[in-house]
Amino acid sequence: MTMTAQEHFSGLPDPFTEPQFYERVRTKRLLAWIVDSILIAVLSAMIVPFTAFTGLFFFPFLMLVTGFLYRWWTLAASSSTWGMRIFAIELRSQDGSRFDNQTALLHTAGYTVSVLVSPLQLVSALLMLISTRKQGLTDHILGTAMIRKPL
Repeated sequence: MTMTAQEHFSGLPDPFTEPQFYERVRTKRLLAWIVDSILIAVLSAMIVPFTAFTGLFFFPFLMLVTGFLYRWWTLAASSSTWGMRIFAIELRSQDGSRFDNQTALLHTAGYTVSVLVSPLQLVSALLMLISTRKQGLTDHILGTAMIRKPL
């Protein structure tokens, strides 16, 4: 399961001619999200003592900020969060390349808005179920997609 030079330059793998890049992506994405959520909760809990425990009063906001920074940092570094790495999936830009800092920031911002506005999260989940590349709302807007990590 390797990407050829032509695929890299022509964009994302085609879901019809190379379905192996999208097999089980929805399940892996959900499992990665669970792992990331646990990591973010643990990181947020570790920050609480450094707020003189006032962080307990605004813990959901602390988790939101911690999650934003965690996702942005990990996506910018390797186009995947630690949860995504465990399940061998990664996000790719429209041209098939890994995320740069700006794309990671935009994707994280889109995800965060979707989390804050529940109907958007539902639309995103629905799009993952029905789109050929299993893209969420932010993926559709940015032209990105989650794929199985090429070997």
